[in-house]
Amino acid sequence: MRKNVELDAKDRQILAILQEDALRPVAEVAERVGLTTTPCWRRIQRLERDGVIRRRVALLDPAALNVPVSVFVSIRTSQHSAGWLTQFRRAVEGIPEIVEAYRMSGEVDYLLRVVVPDIAGYDAVYKQLIEKIELADVTSSFSMEEMKHTTALPLEYAAG
Repeated sequence: MRKNVELDAKDRQILAILQEDALRPVAEVAERVGLTTTPCWRRIQRLERDGVIRRRVALLDPAALNVPVSVFVSIRTSQHSAGWLTQFRRAVEGIPEIVEAYRMSGEVDYLLRVVVPDIAGYDAVYKQLIEKIELADVTSSFSMEEMKHTTALPLEYAAG
């Protein structure tokens, strides 16, 4: 687990702005947080170097890319070896429609989020997955409505 990085109020303000729009010019970010451009730029560089900012990406519209359907896939396995986990990780990483994957506690071993155009698209992903790895139980739930989706993390818990 990564060590918490010390963040002050200015760092948290910068992060809040960049979570809204990572392409916002540094001069604008600096003005909004009450700094000059160079110190603000140095803070952003430090946040990147310390791993607080992992990367900057563009968020794409799934419907515009014809992948409007999210499927949540609960997986249980009877195998819990390091070799099986490595094989499972490779299988998941090799299927681009799987956009999130988590190892879970409780009754479900793994939870995936899959984005596809439709049910047939999900069936193709399912078949790819079971060709690559043995699974004990797979349960799929199709999202009916996206009620909240954000990539912004809460900043009030950051060490300060």
